[in-house]
Amino acid sequence: MASSDKVPVACPASSGEGKEPMGDPTKTTTAMLDKGTAMLQSMKPIRQMSLNMCSFACYSHDPGRQIEVHMYGHRVNQDFLQCAVYDSSSSKAHLIGIEYIVSEKLFESLSPDEQKLWHSHDYEIQMALLVTPRVPELVAKPELKNLAKSYGKFWCTWQIDRGDRLPLGVPSLMVSPQDVDLGRIKPELVKKRDEEHGISTESLKPSREGICGPEKKNLIADYWVRFRKGFALDVVETDMKRTAPFP
Repeated sequence: MASSDKVPVACPASSGEGKEPMGDPTKTTTAMLDKGTAMLQSMKPIRQMSLNMCSFACYSHDPGRQIEVHMYGHRVNQDFLQCAVYDSSSSKAHLIGIEYIVSEKLFESLSPDEQKLWHSHDYEIQMALLVTPRVPELVAKPELKNLAKSYGKFWCTWQIDRGDRLPLGVPSLMVSPQDVDLGRIKPELVKKRDEEHGISTESLKPSREGICGPEKKNLIADYWVRFRKGFALDVVETDMKRTAPFP
């Protein structure tokens, strides 16, 4: 069993009531200091985030485990997005991972071994599983068309669905919804998302007609769909390097 598939040993951080992380409530003085530094510091990387998407993801080593995800993206250039991934859109959301999104052109430049770690986005967009909250479909459609031809690599660093109250263990590779048994998102998850955000996935589907995936769908991406093999990280002990370049 790989480390990313192991359930944490019993400890306060791996169990308990509610989803709140462990720790004492934030002190008033700390909160005031945070607000003061936020006014003085540039926060430039965060302020580059201009795209909010909500969708679902499955664990590569166990696609039956599915979670709702909220991605906040920074467009590095026309072919590359980098996203912070949260479990909700509330002010108390947990930062649970990162996703990198590349265009079809960049994806095809990767080695086959690297491509195995990436997933496609066309199915989740065509099925209206991926939405852009509060942005009208007419406005969002050009971006959705671009995303439908893209590929993503998503590392989950906090398995919040297990009830973990802190980020435990090693990162897990995630995969996107697909039109296969384990890749179909549970209806109750979609229903919960729709009710929380006041949308209807079913009503959005007709507006996604005509949105196409990559011109030539790469058969190495979504590796688990064809080969029924996922990927999981493991932690191994290794000797440290004992030499360093001369300053």
